[in-house]
Amino acid sequence: MPRTVWLLVTARAINRLGAFSLSFLTVLISTEYGASTTTAGALSAAFGLATIPSRLAGGRLAARFGRRRTIVLGLTGCGLAQLGIASADSLAAVAVYAIMLGLAFELYEPPSQAMIADAVGPEERVRAYSLLNAALAVGGAGAGLIAAGVGRWDLRWLFVVDALTCLLCALVVRLVLPADPARRPAGPERLRTDRVRPWRDRALWAVFLSGTAFALVSMQIVMALPLTLDRRGFNPADAGLLFTASALTVVAAQPALRLRRLAALSDARALALGHLLLAVGLAGYALAHTLPAFLLSTALWSLGDVLVLGRVLSVVADLAPAGGTDRYLAAYGTSWGIATVVAPVTSTQLLDRAGAGPLWAVSACFCLVLAAAQLLVVGPLVTRTAATRPDRPGASVAAGNAGAQ
Repeated sequence: MPRTVWLLVTARAINRLGAFSLSFLTVLISTEYGASTTTAGALSAAFGLATIPSRLAGGRLAARFGRRRTIVLGLTGCGLAQLGIASADSLAAVAVYAIMLGLAFELYEPPSQAMIADAVGPEERVRAYSLLNAALAVGGAGAGLIAAGVGRWDLRWLFVVDALTCLLCALVVRLVLPADPARRPAGPERLRTDRVRPWRDRALWAVFLSGTAFALVSMQIVMALPLTLDRRGFNPADAGLLFTASALTVVAAQPALRLRRLAALSDARALALGHLLLAVGLAGYALAHTLPAFLLSTALWSLGDVLVLGRVLSVVADLAPAGGTDRYLAAYGTSWGIATVVAPVTSTQLLDRAGAGPLWAVSACFCLVLAAAQLLVVGPLVTRTAATRPDRPGASVAAGNAGAQ
């Protein structure tokens, strides 16, 4: 992998080590300020809503002012907002800083993903994005251990530590990543970039809608798994063990991506297989009543994650026209903001009204529908788009990969 990819992966892993504070935002609001659970949930939802324009702004800022500048701006903004939350003396101040955090939270994602897309050839993008996801998984596992120690001391210090990792990551990016090219007067290339309209691309819409559904399932796992464990007689904190097992599975599965038969799968088939593994893992949650059963189910859906996350970002990057990678990845990335807002509602409503078993059974069936959609709708549409737009940077590879069905 090129040096730029390794540097970005390392910087993001450092940042991820501190990315645990948001899980405790509602707890901080409830315990430190005496707010109701409803109020705490509303503020968390406000944060989630703010991440949607943050993604879109990240794509535009990267295209207009440079990727490294945008990454540094986003990470610095996150760090300052988290320090604000840690030092806030009122609920109103926490609310303001939480929204500010949401507005900065996703700025660095589109330029980070676009830099990786441009640093490697189209045929290496799946591996590069999978490497990034593996690094984030490892960082996430380490974050859980840090949170377990720091959180017992004072919840506010979780936000301080998170802020410091954001600022450290911003410094690393500023010092080691290549500088942004000098801004040029408006010319044909600048005008072509300004004319990029990702929301008019039907293929991107198909990938975006299926990606939003995938993100919704992923966020439901985060929200509902601790509650499920509690209802089945386990300590909710055991979810940390399962998420650590998930991270280890993601890392252990990386060499499998190099296997010839797996690498040769078309994007549609690989994504369908990933959603199928997700369905099997979530169906396992519906039936699991022992910790080993939960661990096995976690490993299965984590393997699905490995297949989906790397492939789908590669598909989006391949769809983008020249100069449009940042905006395409930003548009697709808003799916996670939507899921962050919707998942707490859908997961808790299903859990309260139907129970843990039906919640995971419905989620598994949903993943089966998504697997079929990859083969019948999304894949063919991406293939047709690749065939009619040969000017795209990864068009020839994308057309061949998507068309090998």
